[in-house]
Amino acid sequence: MNENNITDYSRHVSRLTRDTVALILAGGQGSRLYELTNWRAKPGLHFGGKYRIIDFPLSNCINSGIRRIGVLTQYKAHSLIRHLVHGWSWFRASKREFIEILPASQRVGGEWYRGTADAIYQNLDIIRTHSPSFVLVLAGDHIYKMDYGPFLAMHAELNADMTVSCVEVPVEEAAGQLGVMTVDETGRVIAFDEKPEKPNSIPGKPGICLASMGNYIFNTEFLYEQVIKDADTPDSAHDFGRNVLPSIIKDYRIFAYPFRDLETGKQAYWRDVGTLDAYWDANMELVSVVPQLNLYDTDWPINTHQLQSPPAKFIFDEDDRRGTAIQSMVSGGCVVSGAKVRGSMLFSRVRANSGSMVADSVILPDVEIGEKCNIKRAIIDRGSIVPDGYEIGIDHEADRARGFRVTKSGLTLVTPDMLGQSLHFTR
Repeated sequence: MNENNITDYSRHVSRLTRDTVALILAGGQGSRLYELTNWRAKPGLHFGGKYRIIDFPLSNCINSGIRRIGVLTQYKAHSLIRHLVHGWSWFRASKREFIEILPASQRVGGEWYRGTADAIYQNLDIIRTHSPSFVLVLAGDHIYKMDYGPFLAMHAELNADMTVSCVEVPVEEAAGQLGVMTVDETGRVIAFDEKPEKPNSIPGKPGICLASMGNYIFNTEFLYEQVIKDADTPDSAHDFGRNVLPSIIKDYRIFAYPFRDLETGKQAYWRDVGTLDAYWDANMELVSVVPQLNLYDTDWPINTHQLQSPPAKFIFDEDDRRGTAIQSMVSGGCVVSGAKVRGSMLFSRVRANSGSMVADSVILPDVEIGEKCNIKRAIIDRGSIVPDGYEIGIDHEADRARGFRVTKSGLTLVTPDMLGQSLHFTR
């Protein structure tokens, strides 16, 4: 595939975006995040100090000029739905703008959503009411900034039936985790393997494979035909990657869209934060001096809903009690009261008390850290109250003995339930 092809598709796509309905698949459990998604769907998980994961595909749609959006929810969706209602209900129906929440409601055949393709199938009547020319199907659980306009432009230019956005990733990262495509010199998909244990490398790029981002563009009538066909197929898992895509490659025009920076042509930022380590890594990248993901980009803002909170506050200036934060992100409503924060992400309304040290950690909203605590390489879930003198991430055997989860890389997860605080936060 010619790496320069992507720059040939300019931004004159207003007609295409107006004729598109976006459907964001946001019903996933995120089981590899373990207790972090016990009480919330993965797309509703907090990220980046003040956002939710779902804010990224939603903001990409708005910034791309796509303002007809459906969000398909299923697993423990209360906090996600509340976030959408509070933060994303400002669209103007008079201008044919909307975000519709489409929960699994046993609309067809009395079943919950059985897979990604089935989720679309169960909402075909709703899609038909909007009469789009194109349907953009998006995964709701990845972190990236993407202009969907050139994606649509390439799809239309090539007269494709379906186009799949893709990224180049190391083979070891894709193995067993991501769908992998094989394409010819024109970018046409000639093979697709769903989460193979031994992905095929890109010719000429050993150790690198072409992975699906889980974002698809369909011609609308073609989408109708394929999900209806899949629904009528016995033993199908009703999944786009596992069933639909492999079944149509041979007979239809399926193309891969390489997701690259439109200015440099280099691989663009994209993160699947589906494991605890990946989630921690992506948050930690943001506190670096020049992060690859620029949240300060006023040309491509990430929108969200947040409670009105006062500015972050750092108090006490004594030798043994000084509130400081170094190379960290500290959100509104936080109080660093005589504690030291280094290389960490503090979400809204976190309080760290005197004598405590927080290093290389992700602290979700409404956490209180007691006095003289020592926390290192940890994720502390929302609403946790860490008692005075606690050490987390220092002695992994002690962490496990307390019921905390420790990953193979030595990252420690702590939730309110693990601390004996059965708050069941869903916000």
